[in-house]
This record gives sequence, C-alpha cells and structure tokens, in this order.
Amino acid sequence: MKKFVGLIVVLLAFLIVGCSGVNEELACTKDVDCVPDKCCHADDTKNKDFGPDCSGQLCTAECVPETIDCGQGEIKCLENQCQVVFK
Repeated sequence: MKKFVGLIVVLLAFLIVGCSGVNEELACTKDVDCVPDKCCHADDTKNKDFGPDCSGQLCTAECVPETIDCGQGEIKCLENQCQVVFK
C-alpha cells in the first residue's frame, strides 16, 4: 500500500510540473539564451535551441515597424522567458 501511495505522489508531481505552463521554446536563464524567432524582421524571440537557421539568409535593410529592426526592440531573458522589449 505504501508503494502505491508513493507512486501516486510521484505521478501527481510529474503532472503538476508538466502543466506548469513552462514553454521550452521560450525558456532561458540569460539574454544570450534567446534569439530572434525568424531570420528577417523578427517581432518575437525563442530559445536559441529552437531558433531558425539563418546561415546564408539575406534580409532587406528595411526598418520594419514593430520589429527588432534598427534597434526598435531588444531580446531579453525576463523571468526565465525569452521576450522582446520594444523601446
């Protein structure tokens, strides 16, 4: 009976952690963990492990509004989540 109760406790713990709302694609501990969510004119961010491969990608020099283009926003790790902070 004790083993059964222990198993239930462990399963409930996994369930609670699994439903905690932590999105691995946004998880971070420092700013360098985060990258733009797309190669050109990004308006959001992701954890670098989930970011796009932009090797060989060419982007226009346009400063698209409401993106991180031209210093309009910065990529930050805030409260362990990658986020864009617009200026």
